Amino acid sequence: FDLVGVLVDTAEWHYQAWQKIADQAGLPFSRKHNEAFRGVSRMDCVARLVAGASRRYTPAEQVDLAARKNACYLHLIAQLNPADLAPGARQLCSNLRAAHARLAIVSASRNARTVIDRLGIADWFDVLIDGNHTTASKPDPEGFLLAARHLGTPPARCVIIEDAEAGLQAARAAGMAAVAIAPPGSPLEALADAAAPEVGALSADQILALAARSAART
Repeated sequence: FDLVGVLVDTAEWHYQAWQKIADQAGLPFSRKHNEAFRGVSRMDCVARLVAGASRRYTPAEQVDLAARKNACYLHLIAQLNPADLAPGARQLCSNLRAAHARLAIVSASRNARTVIDRLGIADWFDVLIDGNHTTASKPDPEGFLLAARHLGTPPARCVIIEDAEAGLQAARAAGMAAVAIAPPGSPLEALADAAAPEVGALSADQILALAARSAART
């Protein structure tokens, strides 16, 4: 599972934090820019942010922007609690675990552990891979392949549930099946083996069947 946008929606808080930092620095930023940040590491987001600047930002200045954005985001998510979990996520994960599926979260965020703890879902997952464990962010498949290795599961038997283009591209690069969390007709459907408008619309049987079909193709 991806975390943000799949199991919980903190996208608005990410947007507010990036917008505040961009405004303070006089950098162009909008909700459209924010959409391109989904599933991308913090420093890669900063690189995209300053690409529109009228001057060059030094590496130290970029690190400072990232730290300020993170501080703003952490302040905003202080209110996060189990009630913010995506509808249906609890039942889906429970059903998957009952079927002896092993579960992982793979997130570009370095704050994934904080979010998971606030949601109270840490014990649902066998593996957590976040931005502290990888050197490359999605669409690089490093995080997904690392999770598969820790799970002891061949990539072809893994199913990725993602809401971001970068994550779906990473799943494909890893040789894994993917489910796009996206509204009907979204371009993301073309990057996935299946799609659903929200995680709660998925069933454990669907995911297990997709894993079996994916493995059979190898």
